[in-house]
Parts: sequence; C-alpha cells; structure tokens
Amino acid sequence: MTPEVNIPEVLAEVTAVFARYEEALVTNQREVLDELFWNSPHTLRYGFSETHYGHADISTFRASLPVQSPPRELLRTVITTYGRDFATANVEFLREGSRQTGRQSQTWLRTADGWRVVAAHVSLMD
Repeated sequence: MTPEVNIPEVLAEVTAVFARYEEALVTNQREVLDELFWNSPHTLRYGFSETHYGHADISTFRASLPVQSPPRELLRTVITTYGRDFATANVEFLREGSRQTGRQSQTWLRTADGWRVVAAHVSLMD
C-alpha cells in the first residue's frame, strides 16, 4: 500500500519543526539541534567533509564547532510527508558571502518524543 502523501496537518507539523531546526542552525542553538536529531546509534549525518554515525558522534562534532552555520538564504525547500510518521526535507541554499549553492537533505521520523531527523546530508555544488 502506498502511503498518503502530504496529509495537510502532517505537512504543517513537519514544516514547523523544519523551521525550528533552521532557526536553531543559523542562531547556533546546539541544544535544539541535538534535540531534533533522533537520540539513537542508528542516526547518521554526512557533512561537507565528515561522516558521523550515531547521535553521540553527531553531538560531539557539533559541540566542537565554534559556530554552527553562517547565515544563509534558502533558495528552494521541498518537504514531503509519507503517511503520518515519515517525511523528507530537501533544501538548496546559498551561504552569506558565497556564490556556491549548498544542498541539505533530511529524513524525519515521528518518534515518541516528536519529529526527529534520522538521517541528514549536507554538500556544496561546484
């Protein structure tokens, strides 16, 4: 059975939590970023030049950074929900002071603690 795509209230939930994530990213709210990643050894994040497996590894990496992310302009955001418990968020962005387009993909899962990122990937296009 194919899950229903973009149920309005589910799409609204994921859009709101994604906005919370984005705000935390550009304002260096590490505790919110840690909260929004699933606290599991199964969580992964592929960064610009690093790979992290498990929430603890992601959190340790994030804590080592002087700042999270420079200000950026979101060029395109595509959020898609599949049923009531699974979603993806894909973004093209432009960092302040750069002409290089970045891409960010997140896989979100509804957990007992709310929506959490279970997998993420960030890259820059040449």
